[in-house]
Amino acid sequence: MESVFQEEGSSSVTSSPLQFFSMMSLSPGIGSPYPWLRELKSEERGLCLIHLLISCANHVANGSLENANMLLDQISQLASPDGDTIQRVAAYFTQALADRILKSWPGLHRALNSTRIAMVSDEILVHKLFFDLFPFLKMSYILTNQAIVEAMLGEKMVHVIDLNANGPDQWIALLRVLSARPGGPPHLRITGVHHQKEILDQMAHKLTQEAEKLDIPFQFNPVVSKIENLDFDKLRVKTGEALAISCILQLHSLLALDDDASRRRSPLFWSNNSNANANAIQLQRILQMNQNTHLVEKDMVHGYSPSPDSASASASASSSPGSSSASMKSESFLNALWGLSPKIMVVTEQDFNHNSSNLMERLLESLNSYAALFDCLECTVSRASLDRMKIEKMLLGEEIKNIVACEGAERRERHEKMDKWIQRLDSSGFASVPLSRQGLTLAMRFMENYGCNGYRMREENGCVIIYWQDRTLFSVTAWRSRR
Repeated sequence: MESVFQEEGSSSVTSSPLQFFSMMSLSPGIGSPYPWLRELKSEERGLCLIHLLISCANHVANGSLENANMLLDQISQLASPDGDTIQRVAAYFTQALADRILKSWPGLHRALNSTRIAMVSDEILVHKLFFDLFPFLKMSYILTNQAIVEAMLGEKMVHVIDLNANGPDQWIALLRVLSARPGGPPHLRITGVHHQKEILDQMAHKLTQEAEKLDIPFQFNPVVSKIENLDFDKLRVKTGEALAISCILQLHSLLALDDDASRRRSPLFWSNNSNANANAIQLQRILQMNQNTHLVEKDMVHGYSPSPDSASASASASSSPGSSSASMKSESFLNALWGLSPKIMVVTEQDFNHNSSNLMERLLESLNSYAALFDCLECTVSRASLDRMKIEKMLLGEEIKNIVACEGAERRERHEKMDKWIQRLDSSGFASVPLSRQGLTLAMRFMENYGCNGYRMREENGCVIIYWQDRTLFSVTAWRSRR
């Protein structure tokens, strides 16, 4: 998919809706309820939505919340969670910008979200839908499993650590390949790391059943933990076993710990927190002066609120299990993985640039990235599909909200480009290993048979980049400990 911003300068529309929009007054009394928005054609509507979103984000970043509120009202006339690609994307970016504004009032934000319940069944459903509706996990599994199979040739004791143990599908496929290995299968132990015990229990049951059916000696070691709090002793790596590590869409979340630690060392952090009460008093005075105001301006630093929940951040920092004091930084985590001496480690990550400290940079980059992901679904799934709406809301929409609305340790969706991960892994003592030729062939064959011409796969120096049209989406790289 072409960049969603490219059209602003290259549109063939003779009378641009952007020009029309720029001529309009931002006065609340003019244009309501914006009937001209309803009359736009599809292409014009898309261009207008992009322009409105960028303008709104600029107002949010600059603290002009009254103007941002006005633009959110206009965007809501065009955006729709069941419309075309741009309408659907805009609906979730609008929600994210609104959520960021609400974080200016921590108590209000918490009250509105106090009844939300995280259901294990929802997490299982999201993983299943992502697996079913996109080809990315299947391709990652193919490449990862083939790399493990080839690295473990001749090994009698094999230990696989899954740092994102969301389900049994990947390892059922591995068990079936190992069962046909010349000379017989190895003794296989899989350690699954996940924060939900119920998901690990289901994995253990299904994998044990499959191993018994295939007559493969098998053990499953569940480790209930978030990745940032992982106790490496619980992985129970033993002498004499060949170790493989699978890390799918996990490492980027560790970067939040690095950012949180650096923010806490910065004088600005303490200055911002000390100003939080003053800002709250200022907001109260403005509200008392103008009871008709729906949204009011709030002082912001560097285009974003200094803390998502500034009133409680300093009080809870030392006790929070996600705080830097209770967790390890990304460098420490990678060094600990290196210390396990894996024979092979395969890393799959989003190939985006969503980790800028600048809100506008993050929004522009993520708007392009998620437009591509929504476009993938547009080409393969009906707009009326309930499963499509669920994956867009429960996964993609939540990721967008995290990227746009959150800061500090709360902002976990910190996707970065492959070259940055290569630098980090190299500096932590890992050596790059070319992905298996057989794995590349199998993945390419799977993609060719997937039934959608928009997906592409390219090998770069033994690594794999997965594209939608010309937009990079995911990378897969293989590593071993360099001794």
